[in-house]
Amino acid sequence: MQPPEMFTDLDVTSTTKSVMKKLPEVTLAFWIMKIAATTLGETAGDLFAQTLALGYFLTTIGLFLIFVVTLVLQLRSSRYNPFFYWTVILSTSMAGTTMSDFMNRDAGAKYLSGDATSLGWGPQGLGLGYPTGAAILISILLVIFAVWKATGMTFQIRDIVTFRGEALFWSAILVSNTLGTSMGDFLSDSSGLGYAGGALLVSGALAVLVALMKVPVVPNVLLFWIAFVLTRPLGATAGDFLTKPVAKGGLNLGTAGSSAVLLAVLLGLVAYAQIQERRATSARPTEREPVTQQAD
Repeated sequence: MQPPEMFTDLDVTSTTKSVMKKLPEVTLAFWIMKIAATTLGETAGDLFAQTLALGYFLTTIGLFLIFVVTLVLQLRSSRYNPFFYWTVILSTSMAGTTMSDFMNRDAGAKYLSGDATSLGWGPQGLGLGYPTGAAILISILLVIFAVWKATGMTFQIRDIVTFRGEALFWSAILVSNTLGTSMGDFLSDSSGLGYAGGALLVSGALAVLVALMKVPVVPNVLLFWIAFVLTRPLGATAGDFLTKPVAKGGLNLGTAGSSAVLLAVLLGLVAYAQIQERRATSARPTEREPVTQQAD
């Protein structure tokens, strides 16, 4: 029986061909970096939209453009580069934070601080609410997966080596991070669990996924994508817990200070991953010529 691959080495290997790996190995370190990036995405998104009062509309436009730039760098890279990959993850987390807020929130006093009556230039938010916003995002994510399945390409990230496959992967990542923000905000704001309670609930759900890895009939690919979505609300609730006022159940560390600390942690992890990737590359005895990818 093959061992579960959700938290284990997912390198690209083949006895008949060699391909350039564009995505990372899914290890425990991967999930630690994912949670760090999504927590930073929450605090940084709130920093721009709320603390700096740019508003959800302008911040979403700006962060989405940053996402596009980082994605282009990732897609143009010929091999896996930890800095490029995790920069895209961070940009999807930041953009997902404000996209979710813009969809779900409005100019009501609940979402504004002090005596403010507006937040930044442009529309304050669509005011759809967390359940409606989450339903829309789940529908979009299912459509992406349906299109992905129709192409016949693999869902295993270790085997995604074409431009079209990677484009579908990043589309799913952006929507899943936005969905995860909606779920995290619902747990923190509307469920009554609070920030710490929401984080504990999501952590419990992730523990269940780890247990399901030992069940052969449950596909590891399914577990991966569920875990990828759930680590986003974990980051959202953890980020809110760090930044929100004590009266609301947070630690009141502020968006700027929390973002700075989380950025330093993430940069340290990315630097370590970069060193490990270089060592792994230099350790390979002979690099065979990569298979020429056919245009999709």
